[in-house]
Amino acid sequence: MKLENRFRLQVGLVMLCLLGGFVWFVNAFELDYHFALSKLPLLAGLELSPEGFIQGIPLTLLLCLLSTVLAVMIGMLSALGRLSQNPLLYGLATFYNSFFKGTPLLVQILLIYLGLPQLGVVPTAIPSGVAALALCYGAYLSEVFRSAILSIHRGQWDAGKALGLKPQAIMRHIILPQAMKVAVPPTFSMFISMLKDSSLVSVMGLWELMFLAQSYGRSAYRYMEMLLTAAILYWLLSIVLELFQHRLEVRLSASSRR
Repeated sequence: MKLENRFRLQVGLVMLCLLGGFVWFVNAFELDYHFALSKLPLLAGLELSPEGFIQGIPLTLLLCLLSTVLAVMIGMLSALGRLSQNPLLYGLATFYNSFFKGTPLLVQILLIYLGLPQLGVVPTAIPSGVAALALCYGAYLSEVFRSAILSIHRGQWDAGKALGLKPQAIMRHIILPQAMKVAVPPTFSMFISMLKDSSLVSVMGLWELMFLAQSYGRSAYRYMEMLLTAAILYWLLSIVLELFQHRLEVRLSASSRR
């Protein structure tokens, strides 16, 4: 048996042992599996909410997708601000990063959802949740993009100048395309983290995965059944996204070698 295959077999055995331990741990609670299975279609979003809107996993994924798109744009602007020689842009980007990286996401959600109405702006739950997630993760993505841009060799700038390109053109046509290949894997990791942190928007009453799990668990006094079901669903979603991320990294690596 090849060394690589032997290693994979050993890792598989370790994972099976750990999975067996997790199953034993869950069975120790004497859970009502029938109750959890009866609520599984609702958590999975196979049925619409009473208002006819998506709920459960589809709503969670929708929040994450919208937040990720907005966070990427915010993060790129903040990264460029942090690299700028303009004191106003640098100050704005630095203050934004410091605040949203230095305060809890739950506090940011409540500040947006409960604080904006004090200023005359009354956002609904979904825009509030998307804004809070995007602003929080935009700050972290800003550092990812900034590091990716700084990782590009200085010779690329010199080559662009030798071609007579302006700094803005060098950044747009030479630096950013190369930096994005470096930034894509950690950006995808941020998306996976956001998937789990989106559970915090349940405080606004959005019928996403965690809100439904808490509601059904509270109504039937089956908290552990619902929380474990939600945890397993989050886990499965993360595994699927991690596999997709791995394939993406392999393709980007092969593209870079070519």
